[in-house]
Amino acid sequence: MAEAAVRYLRSVRTPAPESVEALPRPELRCVGADERAPQDPAEFRRVLGHFATGVAVITSPPATTGGSPAGFACQSFTSLSLDPPLVAFMVGRTSTTWPRIARAGVFCVNVLTAHQAELCRAFAVSGADKFAGVAYDAAPVSGSPRLSGAVAWIDCAIHAVHTGGDHLIVVGRVEALDTAAADPSGPLLFHRGRFARLSD
Repeated sequence: MAEAAVRYLRSVRTPAPESVEALPRPELRCVGADERAPQDPAEFRRVLGHFATGVAVITSPPATTGGSPAGFACQSFTSLSLDPPLVAFMVGRTSTTWPRIARAGVFCVNVLTAHQAELCRAFAVSGADKFAGVAYDAAPVSGSPRLSGAVAWIDCAIHAVHTGGDHLIVVGRVEALDTAAADPSGPLLFHRGRFARLSD
């Protein structure tokens, strides 16, 4: 009976599936002025502000010998892939900090706790010495500043950069990561234009 079953299965073998061609990569470009949806920017920001996000500071080591580290406050950070481990953040195309991070080729994501709102504000200012009086050590792989008191840190190398309208989408390959001791204040959140915190 076994031999008959094998003969039957061989006789009804399904044909090999046809090969499927990969779709072409989409063109990466900015949205043209004539393609803009008729949305008022203030209304767009108001509605999207109802989506609560965590808050992080993206840092990188000096890109040149004798230079200074770079960093900026970021609420558009997300995990992207488990295998390989990838994360992503978005940064404005007009950012003056991003070119320094791009030259360094590496960065560290510092996830802030609820009591670090002032630290976040300091890193949101343009042109100032953002690291003045800020305690940090070096992330183990990239050497990027790892801010003291952050609830978690993710040490990354830049994996890819894509355009996204008036922002850039930066993909990072995770090289090392960890959490700090549990902070009773919880994570720092941003909701409807202001900082917030979790409440039970």
